[in-house]
Amino acid sequence: MAQVAAISHAGAADIVAYSQGQPVGAARFVADVVRVAEQLPARAFLVNFCVDRYRFAVGFMAALMRGQTSLLPPNQTPEMLRQLQHEFGELYALNDAPQDLGGIEQVTCELARVTADSPRQFRVPAFPEDQIAAIAFTSGSTGLPTAHRKTWGSLARGASAEAERFALHRDGRATLVGTVPAQHMYGLESTVLMALRAGLALHAGQPFYPADVAAALAQVPGDRVLVTTPVHLRALLNDGIALPPLRLIVCATAPLPAQMAAQAEARYRAPLHEVFGFTEAGMVATRRTVEGAMWHCLRDVRLRPNGKTVMVAGGHVENEVQFTDEIQTKGSDAFVLHGRDADLVNIAGKRTSLGYLNYQLNCIDGVRDGVFFMPDEEGDGVTRLTAFVVAPGVTRDALLAALRTRVDAVFLPRPLYFVEDLPRNATGKLPRETLRRLAQTCSGMSTREDAA
Repeated sequence: MAQVAAISHAGAADIVAYSQGQPVGAARFVADVVRVAEQLPARAFLVNFCVDRYRFAVGFMAALMRGQTSLLPPNQTPEMLRQLQHEFGELYALNDAPQDLGGIEQVTCELARVTADSPRQFRVPAFPEDQIAAIAFTSGSTGLPTAHRKTWGSLARGASAEAERFALHRDGRATLVGTVPAQHMYGLESTVLMALRAGLALHAGQPFYPADVAAALAQVPGDRVLVTTPVHLRALLNDGIALPPLRLIVCATAPLPAQMAAQAEARYRAPLHEVFGFTEAGMVATRRTVEGAMWHCLRDVRLRPNGKTVMVAGGHVENEVQFTDEIQTKGSDAFVLHGRDADLVNIAGKRTSLGYLNYQLNCIDGVRDGVFFMPDEEGDGVTRLTAFVVAPGVTRDALLAALRTRVDAVFLPRPLYFVEDLPRNATGKLPRETLRRLAQTCSGMSTREDAA
């Protein structure tokens, strides 16, 4: 079986990361990987909780060196860890610093000591293509979410294909600054593995607020690539903070309104590309949002219509899997996205998707953030769409009037709640259970006008 190197950096001094404002060369990275690998207990599985992106990368590679698999659960609660233990047996957690994990064995990621003279020679570790590097999980409302195994070969090929798509593989000068956690598939692929496999550098931080993002970008020289989400990008645009020059903006986790993409490109004078993917397949396609709705598959990834569904395989997607979203194919390597099957809404015989409704809602002037929610059906009563909107200064009548010009009247939200902010998670998503709790809270606090 062919071996695939952990990194593609050729020289000992080639920059792999910027940690605490200082460059980290390839030889230092390999030394850190070797040191951490020596500390890891003899277990088959670990959960890498390192918030520091550099330590996460070191721990991920150290686990591969020990033949261990990194679990990427949808959350990091003690209950989720107990479920993982039940499913996968004894596991441990790798952390920046100890935390309360309900008795789960923990290892602190201790890096190699910095010496005055960096080694000039080093040996890059390599791993079999078919070695299971990670297990990601689809979200589940009950029980343990479904596990999806990712080989090192597929992850490495996907990262290389992404770098190639963005023309980042040619010079190795770019530094990736990410606002999304490394534990998320998008964060793993686009802020960690793309840097390691394309000879780029990663920024160790995980900035969240606009000022933190600006500060992180200012810490790195050269070509800066901001890897972010719609919720973080919206916060940057609303804040109006200036950013250092960018080479590229990469965005994922939810469809981005074209108006926001155009605003970002104009403000930051950099092209913005979205990445589309889902857990079962990983990254599938990209688009430059201002150029239209068409998504273009990554290298060698191909689509195959299969009745009412579409299958995807090829390139880094090792096994053919079914799309979890409704798409319209445009040949074998391009498509238009209509929405997730589970998000389809049927009211009075008319169909749409929550994704489409969210897109139209967030395109309205004055809306800073907004989301539609379809509650569970209860008894024989009529279940109506709900919407939560962050729109200071916008009246209810004005918002509904704007929505009427964009969506059929049957999809107007009843009730419509104005809120100060939406409880998005670290990747900018709003799990259904979170929206259900928010609806209960708003219902209990609402006035008759709020529910109109």
